[in-house]
Amino acid sequence: MRVFVLLFNAGTDNEGIHTLQIGDRNKVLMFESEDDATRYGLMLEAQDFPEATVESMDDREIKAFCESADYDWELVPEGALTLPPEASVEETDWQIDDEFDDEFEDEFDDDLDLVESEETEASEMSDAELDSIRRRLEGLL
Repeated sequence: MRVFVLLFNAGTDNEGIHTLQIGDRNKVLMFESEDDATRYGLMLEAQDFPEATVESMDDREIKAFCESADYDWELVPEGALTLPPEASVEETDWQIDDEFDDEFEDEFDDDLDLVESEETEASEMSDAELDSIRRRLEGLL
């Protein structure tokens, strides 16, 4: 099955896949819908993350990557409203300035070798933040 994931620095030696950090575990989100993945990426950008690229991949490839890196994965059903957490980790496993760290090189797919993480904490988004995201999403239509 084809799923959609978010990549940072797509197509570079410094490519990283978006993950959530829950406790001491990392989780890769696999979206059934490209539109849902794009919306999630825009919400990340609204929180000052770098621009993410939505990539279509085989779910078996992502699961194999997660297994090799000891990460969890979650399939996000089409139409599910998934919101990124407001808090993020201070230091990512990938470097924005194109420094390449091959410590996490994946034997199944070199395109998924570094991982960006963010902490998840239950928190409410303010009305102003929701309005801002809503305006950006409406601009896509």
